[in-house]
Amino acid sequence: MKRKLFKILIFSSAILLLLSLAVLGILIHIWSKNLPYIEALENYSPPLVTEIYSEDGEVVGRFYREKRYLIPIDSLPRHVIYSFIAAEDSRFFKHEGIDIRGIFRAFLKNIKAGKIEQGGSTITQQITKSILLKDTSRTIRRKLREALLALEIERRFPKQYILYLYLNQIYLGEGAYGIEAAARTYFGKHAKELTLSEASLIAGLTQAPSRYSPFRHPERAKVRQRYVLRRMKEEGFITEEEMKRALNEGLNFKRSKENVNLKAPYYTDYIKRYVIRKYGEDALYEGGLKIYIPLNYRMHLAAKKALEKGLRELDKREGYRGPIKRLNEEEITKFLDAQRRGFMIHDPTAGEIMEAVVEGVDRVSRNLILGIGDKRAICLYKDLKWAAPPDPKIPYWSRSLKDPQKVFKRGDVVLVRLKDIQREPWLATLEQEPAVQGAILCMEAKSGRVKVMIGGRDFLKSQFNRCIQARRQPGSAFKPIIYCAALDKGIRPSDIFIDAPIVELQGVKGRPWKPKNYKERFYGPTILRVALAKSRNVITVKLLKRIGVDYVINYAKRLGIQSPLGRNLSLALGSSEVTLLELTRAYAVFGNGGILVNPIFIDRIEDRDRNIIEENTPKTERVISPETAYVMTDLLKAVIQEGTGFRIKALKRPVAGKTGTTNNLRDAWFMGYTPSLVTGVWVGYDENRSMGIGETGSRAASPIWLYFMKEILKGKPRGEF
Repeated sequence: MKRKLFKILIFSSAILLLLSLAVLGILIHIWSKNLPYIEALENYSPPLVTEIYSEDGEVVGRFYREKRYLIPIDSLPRHVIYSFIAAEDSRFFKHEGIDIRGIFRAFLKNIKAGKIEQGGSTITQQITKSILLKDTSRTIRRKLREALLALEIERRFPKQYILYLYLNQIYLGEGAYGIEAAARTYFGKHAKELTLSEASLIAGLTQAPSRYSPFRHPERAKVRQRYVLRRMKEEGFITEEEMKRALNEGLNFKRSKENVNLKAPYYTDYIKRYVIRKYGEDALYEGGLKIYIPLNYRMHLAAKKALEKGLRELDKREGYRGPIKRLNEEEITKFLDAQRRGFMIHDPTAGEIMEAVVEGVDRVSRNLILGIGDKRAICLYKDLKWAAPPDPKIPYWSRSLKDPQKVFKRGDVVLVRLKDIQREPWLATLEQEPAVQGAILCMEAKSGRVKVMIGGRDFLKSQFNRCIQARRQPGSAFKPIIYCAALDKGIRPSDIFIDAPIVELQGVKGRPWKPKNYKERFYGPTILRVALAKSRNVITVKLLKRIGVDYVINYAKRLGIQSPLGRNLSLALGSSEVTLLELTRAYAVFGNGGILVNPIFIDRIEDRDRNIIEENTPKTERVISPETAYVMTDLLKAVIQEGTGFRIKALKRPVAGKTGTTNNLRDAWFMGYTPSLVTGVWVGYDENRSMGIGETGSRAASPIWLYFMKEILKGKPRGEF
């Protein structure tokens, strides 16, 4: 009887096992259908970082959805690879995609540790999760599909290729995907340069990148690093001595706080928009493009400094607009305490601009007494004279602060530039954030390669690119186009025009218009050379009337001016709006012997496989004769030597150029060129209001041009036209 029952039990168990296997087989058959194609791994093409490079090798733009740089597996040192194998899958070279022993060992270790210390998934299984299976649910179906795919991957691909996929795909925290991005993110170096200590720390991040981040949780990161090194030693990947050395090695983290997209933001933003428009967003943010642009970063920094200096000088001439805010006694204490705590992290440096609180004004010396953290600083009275309240009716040279006590009160928070912090009290100068805007564009005259494009003072506050998006009245900076057109009509620089009052009827109703010179003076008989050098308005109107408005409009189009121009005589005074890029391109014709060049913002674009998908070379067209261009350059040299561009003589090099000032001093320009470079500067308010008495192109714009060109031409050959 017992034997019979035993047989029945055995038989029933066998039937149950067979049924279970049958059900499992059916489930495997069903769930294995519609598995992702393994072929996706053969042509592994993950999202990569697109980078923009200046001509001097600076990375000035970086765009991505996943910060990843592909790296060949054979370029990685052995200790980097084995750090990950020890951390994630020590039997990687022994199993075929699924490691039963590894799962059981991880289960026991995690029970012993009382927490998840080691995972059971193999490296191959992790690839299926991150690349092939988008379903993240924890179900038997998904686990089975994961296992089936892992087995198939191991059957189809060599171990080295699987490691290549894994080390480029894995997320390692701080936005870094793959070992190369992680090496750059945490240590500021390439993955092939990682030490054993550094590699083991990064490998320890795989389980929980945020939890073990060395930036946020350095102690946890070290604990995890020790675990990885211990596993490497246990598996025979490193010796005891190597483990000890790695544990004792100091780690030099290099967390970059710099946003490269803000290095030359107006330029890179233009490139970004162009690439999206032509190639699409995915190409920019996932394509791994290498974009090489003509921007010279050294020149860019010089231009940025020149623009900032010039705008601050102009802003101070406008007067002091008042404190940032005013604090009571309790708020003063809190303000200084907060600054003091900040100094524990960041030491102030000479030249730095920062906030300070006014403690008072010395009655005798009239110096401003300031509090900065736990330090005291003074602003000398001579550096405060500019801080008189704004008054548009009084020219800046007649305006000066007499009594600082009437302007500054205790508790005022002001901006200062630290001048001398080697002794106490510190010495500082009063500053304020400029309200006026400016733009600067520089290109090679012969090639059209745009070396600098700064479309505003602060990209974070305004992304509007005043080099290419803003149309502003050029004022007298448009006059050279009219004079050039006149030369081609047979008029000579020595021809005499009478500078005297005229009345012209304008518009349909024939309203009288009386053009005037600057300062409303008239100079009688004047040769054209002098008229241009001195920027005489009335003579330019007469010249335009003689050669014809339509003729000049068409001529301007030949020189690259595409903005619509008004068909009236006020065109002579630069009343029709143009962009800084258009005007710079037109002046390049004069400096380039009569040849118009298309501006080049991109030299070439390479795809992720380093194939060139776009390359730009100079596109030129002769639009005026070399003789006309030569005469125009000679006339514009006279503007510098004899006329409104006199400040530029300080460059002590061959220069041709022209100032520009519009009605009511709303816009100030200086357009100039040397034998190799053409540079345009515009200054004005976005609200199109007056900058104040005396703020002409000569006063407001040409100093910026001079500061920039002086810096970039240091040590360069003089050159001749």
